Amino acid sequence: MKNILKSLESQGLIERVSTGSKQAASNLLRARKDLLTAKATIDVDEEWAYTIAYHAMLRAGRALMFSMGYRPKGKDQHKTVVEFCTAALGESFKTLTTRFNRMRMKRHDFIYEPERPIPKTEAVKSLESAERFVREMAGRVRKSDPQDKLFTD
Repeated sequence: MKNILKSLESQGLIERVSTGSKQAASNLLRARKDLLTAKATIDVDEEWAYTIAYHAMLRAGRALMFSMGYRPKGKDQHKTVVEFCTAALGESFKTLTTRFNRMRMKRHDFIYEPERPIPKTEAVKSLESAERFVREMAGRVRKSDPQDKLFTD
């Protein structure tokens, strides 16, 4: 993991931050709100619910970065967050980080090429993955600062 962090840092894609607990907490709070919004939207517009679920994952990933003393920098920040999470979480989270990356790409397609639909079954499964991801990231962030009341469920 240290090699990947050094590589991301040397490429100017991440930078150290002195304190990130406030940013971590606000990103987690927003990720939880995004999940509620995605759930409320799924029966009306599955593509938009999918996009909102992805954004919940993105915010939770950013929370993890902040809790570890980093933030994304420069261009391709969404991709950087995915790469950081993949490195930080390791093999045990490979299925979830692979879905996170796939959702990143499909969200991009939906925003810039809206004629490509996302089936409702895929949107539902992705929302479930986003819920798990946010829950897991909240647990990891909480471990980094167990005294902070903002990280409780």
